[in-house]
Amino acid sequence: MDTRRLQYLHELARLGSMRAVADVLGTTTSTVSQQIAALSRDTGTVLLEPVGRGVRLTAAGRRLAEHARSILAAVDAARLDLDPDADPSGTLRVGGFSTAIRKTLMPIILELAVRHPAVNIMVLEHEPAEALSQLGLDDLDLALTYDYNLAPDPPGPGIETLELWSTPWGLGVPSDAAARIAANGTVPDAAEVFGCFRDLDWIGNSRNGADETVLRLISSMAGFQPAMRHQSDSLDLVEDLILAGLGVGLLPANRPHRPGLSILPLHNPDLHLRAHARIRAGRSAWPALALVLDRMRQNR
Repeated sequence: MDTRRLQYLHELARLGSMRAVADVLGTTTSTVSQQIAALSRDTGTVLLEPVGRGVRLTAAGRRLAEHARSILAAVDAARLDLDPDADPSGTLRVGGFSTAIRKTLMPIILELAVRHPAVNIMVLEHEPAEALSQLGLDDLDLALTYDYNLAPDPPGPGIETLELWSTPWGLGVPSDAAARIAANGTVPDAAEVFGCFRDLDWIGNSRNGADETVLRLISSMAGFQPAMRHQSDSLDLVEDLILAGLGVGLLPANRPHRPGLSILPLHNPDLHLRAHARIRAGRSAWPALALVLDRMRQNR
């Protein structure tokens, strides 16, 4: 069974159309069709069936696609493991959110520049969905992503995850409003905190829907729907909007203090951002990637 033909089937199962497969693999839809037809002949099984103007995998096709994912990962692992003791070298493409790049990746880059100069790291700033998409297309070797404990985002099959770190988040509000809540003498839970700001506008993330999911979840516990007026993927801009009286939004609880702005802790439920390093299954044997992952484990 030709593993290249399995690659076409795997990508069709993942992407859903021959046009998308052709674009990803740099070929034509005719070639995709021919390769899957040849695979069907090899296996003696009908792998595709027509639906509308397109096609979809048969039940047998879906089963073989699952096997293909494991087979291709094993082939990758074997290829990368041929010389596991080789000195790490090559270009490692890393995409992820800026906090993880600064906190987790930059110290490793500085170390490798001295101790492993043959390893070159290409840095690309992406929000989680963008990074995972690029990883799935094999345009990245390593994705640094995040989710929230209240809005988990599992990566799906074929992806391996290394948990990096987590940090508490709270609700950024004007300091005078925070002082009024503190004057009550009690520690409100998350829903009570949100309820104090039900009539204000709210700030979400322009490139990741997890923030809005969390805002809507806790707001629903307080019995209202937040008015999602603003969007920004810059924490500095979120703070500026809050200080200008334009709304409230989520911020890291350990964010450096700015006059006029307070970050209210969220409890019952707590809110934590969780950072992950994610790779395609079967790739961790590549010495350059293995080296970076090992450093990440050590520095957690």
